[in-house]
Parts: sequence; structure tokens; C-alpha cells
Amino acid sequence: MQRALPGARQHLGAILASASVVVKALCAAVLFLYLLSFAVDTGCLAVTPGYLFPPNFWIWTLATHGLMEQHVWDVAISLTTVVVAGRLLEPLWGALELLIFFSVVNVSVGLLGAFAYLLTYMASFNLVYLFTVRIHGALGFLGGVLVALKQTMGDCVVLRVPQVRVSVMPMLLLALLLLLRLATLLQSPALASYGFGLLSSWVYLRFYQRHSRGRGDMADHFAFATFFPEILQPVVGLLANLVHGLLVKVKICQKTVKRYDVGAPSSITISLPGTDPQDAERRRQLALKALNERLKRVEDQSVWPSMDDDEEESGAKVDSPLLSDKAPTPPGKGAAPESSLITFEAAPSTL
Repeated sequence: MQRALPGARQHLGAILASASVVVKALCAAVLFLYLLSFAVDTGCLAVTPGYLFPPNFWIWTLATHGLMEQHVWDVAISLTTVVVAGRLLEPLWGALELLIFFSVVNVSVGLLGAFAYLLTYMASFNLVYLFTVRIHGALGFLGGVLVALKQTMGDCVVLRVPQVRVSVMPMLLLALLLLLRLATLLQSPALASYGFGLLSSWVYLRFYQRHSRGRGDMADHFAFATFFPEILQPVVGLLANLVHGLLVKVKICQKTVKRYDVGAPSSITISLPGTDPQDAERRRQLALKALNERLKRVEDQSVWPSMDDDEEESGAKVDSPLLSDKAPTPPGKGAAPESSLITFEAAPSTL
């Protein structure tokens, strides 16, 4: 254990050294608020439904509740989530977009959570849901990061046995948290934070995030139904389309827009808003990697024929266009030795 600690510290120091200002500031804020909780009561930094709405209107809690942790394991989860977002999402989006994403998710989690508990109070008239419940922690942002990873690298494998891909991680963790809640091992605000983090991050990435190709990501692999098992996807897709059509009519969401570039040098190019060139390049690299691995496993069994031809041996002679290669041998005489010089035989004497 003592040997592993220096390596872990060195690795953590290298990660923080290469991190951006946004990641360092978020990690520092989490640590500061956790240490501050030992000196003063930090409950005023969490979202309390009864105090968020008028007449109290504690609006600052929408900005601070995502950074407030009360246990050391919660601090570890929060720091890990921020660091992973900085390593995997920030190179694709940039530091400013990562900060915007963090703010959108946490503000949405605070508002939706407070509104849900307000509705619960209106149904039960139990003041516990207004003034005892506190929404805080990084579970909402964790859900948002998992949704963003599904969008950008959903085909990557997290576990090989059993095979678990990034695309199933959001709902898999939601099912785990639901089981912990049913076993009374998890409080309801934590489950609500994670669920609203999933929903708000998907809505933002699907319809509102700005990038080089416009706004949102209307790709089929990022549809709302793809978060659910295949057996439920037709039903969920039908309900999602109905809700989307209703939101389009009230002008909250926009229709799916397709652009056709008929002036492309090859054939007609169809591009969807939200298809980032970096994401397309990443998918091409993954496809090339898979193809190379498949080709390495296939052995070429074909045998090429020998290219050596049987050539007849011929004497080393100097070809002449005027004289024959071999002079005639007179009868009674042996064959003259071959020479590289051209010789003439003496003519017979005339009687």
C-alpha cells in the first residue's frame, strides 16, 4: 500500500498539471466547500425546495449545490467525475463549453428537483419535502457526463467480461441507484439528482448545444429510445416522438433539420446538425483500428507460383548481323575450337 501511494500521487499530480483552469477551479471548489463544512454549516449551499422558491428565493444554491459534498467518498466521486470530463470531453468541446455544460446540468438538476419535491408536497402536504430535503452533490453532473460519453464514444468497451459498452452505462447506473434506493441504502435526493442530470444533459446536447455545424445532435444513435433496452425502444420512441411533436408546436424544441450538400465533390452529402467533424474522425479511426485487427487475425493461405522459368543453356557467342554464328566445317577435319574472334577459312586452290 505504501509503495502504491507515491505512484498514485504522481499520477494524480500529472493529471492535475495537464488539466485546464476550469477543471482545477472545480476541483478546488469541491475541496474547499468540503473542508468548510467542518467549520460552519454549509446547508445553506444546498438546494432546499422550500427556500428556493419565493418568498425566500435562495437562488445562489443553484450554483453551489453541485459542488457541496458531506462525505469523503462523495468528494472522491465528484473529483473523479470532473477529471474524467476534463480528459475526455474538454478536448472535444473546449474549456468554456465544458463550464457551460456543468452549469446547465447543475442548474437544471436544482430546478427540476425542487419542482418535483414541491409537487410531492402538494400531493402529500408533508413539510419534510419542502424544508428537510437537501439536493446537493455531483451525481447530477455524473449523469450528464455519462450521457455526453454515450454521444461521443458510445461504442467503447468498459468491461470485456461481461461486455459493457459506454452507451449502456447511464441506464445501468440508474438501475443500480434505484436498487440501492429500494434497499434504503440511498436517499431520494441522490436518485433524483442523477435522474434529472440524465434528462437535462440529454435535452441540452440533443437540441441546444452550439457547435460548428449548428445546434444540437439529431443523430439516430443518440435518440432518447436508445437509452432503453431494445425490447422497449419502439414504445419509448413512440412516446418520445409524441412529446417532441408537442414541444415543437409550443416552440420549445425545433424540428429535425437535414442539410443536403449537392455541390460536394463526390456524391450527395447528407449532414445532420450535431455531427461534429472531430466525432466523425474519431469514428473513422475506430473503424480503421477494427479493420486492422481483423486483418491481422486472418492468415493468407494462398501460395504464389514459382517465377523461376527453366531456361535453355546457350553458348556465349557474339551475334553478328552479317555472318552466321558458326562457320561450316570441311569434311575430314575436326571441329575448330570456338573463338571470340571472327576467322575466315582459306579458299581451295584452283587446278
